[in-house]
Amino acid sequence: MFDCSKDLLAFHKAEVALPKDERDNMRERRDANRKRLKDGLAKAKNAAPWDQASQGSYAMWTMVQLPDGDHDIDDGVYFLRDDLKGAQGADMTALAARQMVRDAIDDGSFAKKPEVRKNCVRIYYAEGYHVDIPVYRVTIGKDVFDKETYLYELASSDWKKSDARDVTRWFNDKNKERSPDFESTEGQMRRVVRYIKFYVKSRASWTGILSGFGITKLVTEKYWANADREDVALYETIKAIRDRLQFNLVVTHPIQGNGDITNGVDDARARKLKEKLDDALAALKPLFVHNCTRETALGCWDKVFATKFFCDRLESKKSEEAAALSASRVMTDGLLSAAA
Repeated sequence: MFDCSKDLLAFHKAEVALPKDERDNMRERRDANRKRLKDGLAKAKNAAPWDQASQGSYAMWTMVQLPDGDHDIDDGVYFLRDDLKGAQGADMTALAARQMVRDAIDDGSFAKKPEVRKNCVRIYYAEGYHVDIPVYRVTIGKDVFDKETYLYELASSDWKKSDARDVTRWFNDKNKERSPDFESTEGQMRRVVRYIKFYVKSRASWTGILSGFGITKLVTEKYWANADREDVALYETIKAIRDRLQFNLVVTHPIQGNGDITNGVDDARARKLKEKLDDALAALKPLFVHNCTRETALGCWDKVFATKFFCDRLESKKSEEAAALSASRVMTDGLLSAAA
């Protein structure tokens, strides 16, 4: 396979990974909402949160740059069960808890009012961003050894045992365990997740593809580490996922008891992902031809990611070499003139 590893790493840094200033802006919005929520709860004389924690791709550092800028942050809020009581002292319903959070955070500053959704409260921003706030209750008990236990439940259609932080810990552990470069970088497995997530978002016309979470789970299943070749690691992982989906479209949730990410044995979104991975592998076939040129190889990666980044690197290199050659000739001509 023609070596484009350095080019792929450059592409990841420039076009795929979320820039620091963008993460910083998202964190500022998250923190502003945390303060807004606490102030609103206090104003309504409701209990303060027991904890707040970022979740999802933001917490796992698997976010990618998107053309429409529609990034979302999941920022869970946790309340003690004893603090979530109705007027008569009974447990607050899951819907009432979400409504309480929606009312507290709606201070009138949003152009579009925050919305109660099935699994969260959603806050919309004019720039296309949104922040999802899942609401949890925490029941603290003790086991037979008198050690504290914690039961986390998500306010969904009812209270459902769940804690998205378990997913964050699961992924971070897998990335640390399996990435050969984890000690010196953020982890190759994390980058491979980003490449594939970026790929499936690279065309506006591509819809109905498996979620980023589903892709993340598949990468942890089929990741091919390669400390020396970033491009080989990505190619082999794509191929392994494609082969896996060829025979089994079911993608299970990584945390036991949470069911499947996909819907049934013939999930349309998983099938669509397989088809797009087929397309990527077909586009990369010329890289395995024995006389493949650098220009051809870079063109293949451009085709995969619907970009001009790779071939632009080639043109930039040619321009630099031409400029260096021109400068060398000028210097040589000057020396010859002086000698004459």
